[in-house]
Amino acid sequence: MRLDQRMKLAPRMIQSMEILQMSSQQLVERLEQELTSNPTLEMREAGTDPDQVTEDLNEALRDGKEGERDLVVSDDQQDPNHRDDFERLSNLSEEIGESWDSNTYETGESFRPAAAQDRDAKLDAMANTAARPQSLTEQLLDQWRMIECNASLDQAGRYLIEQIDADGYIRGDWATIMNNAPAKIGPDDIGEALTALQTSLEPVGLAARDLRECLLLQIEAKARQTTEAVVAVQRLLVHDHLKEIEMNRLPQLAKATGLTVDQINEAKRQLRQYHPHPGRLLVDDAPRAITPDAIVEYDEEEDRYVATLTGGRVPSIQINRRYLQMTRNRDTDRRTKEFVGQNLQRARWLLEAIEQRGNTLLRVINVVIEHQRNFFDEGPQSLRPLPMTMVADQLGVHVATVSRAVNEKYIQTPRGIFPLRMYFSGGTETEDGESMSWSAVQAKLKTIIDEEDKQKPLNDDQLGEALKAEGIDIARRTVAKYRKQLQIPPARQRREY
Repeated sequence: MRLDQRMKLAPRMIQSMEILQMSSQQLVERLEQELTSNPTLEMREAGTDPDQVTEDLNEALRDGKEGERDLVVSDDQQDPNHRDDFERLSNLSEEIGESWDSNTYETGESFRPAAAQDRDAKLDAMANTAARPQSLTEQLLDQWRMIECNASLDQAGRYLIEQIDADGYIRGDWATIMNNAPAKIGPDDIGEALTALQTSLEPVGLAARDLRECLLLQIEAKARQTTEAVVAVQRLLVHDHLKEIEMNRLPQLAKATGLTVDQINEAKRQLRQYHPHPGRLLVDDAPRAITPDAIVEYDEEEDRYVATLTGGRVPSIQINRRYLQMTRNRDTDRRTKEFVGQNLQRARWLLEAIEQRGNTLLRVINVVIEHQRNFFDEGPQSLRPLPMTMVADQLGVHVATVSRAVNEKYIQTPRGIFPLRMYFSGGTETEDGESMSWSAVQAKLKTIIDEEDKQKPLNDDQLGEALKAEGIDIARRTVAKYRKQLQIPPARQRREY
């Protein structure tokens, strides 16, 4: 006899939670994996009738007795798959609530028959998948291979390239880097390799040890394309007064260098052409393209906003009818029927989870539209507080379900594309008694800063007073926090001379 704890969960529920929480990109990757691993799934062709295939699928599942089974999670070493499922579930961000009910939503399969030769669509999808981009280190090593040098210098160069971070800098302690070098590499090799890397790698500025060295390398590379006087000013400012430039202390800088404020401003303008993080020019860190999960449009006739799911780049999939017929064919052996039946069940659960994901997402968006009507009419400054618990109570689901539904989802509105989670936040009340979300407060703060006199910018105390004049009373430290979140520098750095 023994005493142990077990959690019984349906695999279908685990999959539903995972699918609901996925972003569009994650869902695309998941479906591509399923298309590769599950032979009963295929890409859907347009213009086919799903009704007959839906009926055949349900009958095949009944005949094969592949109904839903409970998942019993235990320490049984002979049953590792169940433990893997439980591990996957444990990584979800929140516990699922009791109010989750897989029968809450009406589900319907959209299965369409396709010809056997259409299965090539799987291979096409895999063939069109983008290759993994090269890392910064791989690209730099490719450049280094093109440079002719002796074996010791080549090894030293490879060693230093491994020390370069994502920004293109060698930021580690130089003495430690020298001491940790392989035994065959001497100090002279390290120094010579550093010079070779800084003068041969592109873009210029790579392998610098700090921002000052990075900018000076770029200034020297551009020296032949500009006058010596301009280069001299740039060298002087970067080499001796980089901190003053960063803090925008132009009057003190003019007094220390003998330059005029206009000359310093012109040099600052020229310095903006240099990249402070040259490594990022080789690694594609551009913002990823956002595909909205839903589009919200204004209906003039009914004076309301209507949401429509887009589907994004999620591929349309369906059940392959050949496998449905195999489960009903008496000539098919038992083991084959079991294999096909299990995969059909997986396919059905997946399609139902996708359908349920769309239904849940649309219901949440409709509640957002109802509560945030002022935002859609007037803009971000009219955003109201909307707790997830309120939405969960209105929909009759657990708050964890709402949290998963809004995770990494975006909607396209007449005001632009916004993350769905943005609409869920706390807030404050204005002096007029109106509710205003913290996002709306930030939007108002940004408007005040955009409209300020740049020669006399407002400090945090003055910004707080300006917000108070608008009926928003918040502490100075809150103003500073929101300003930093908006990536707006303090007043002394915003001042224009």
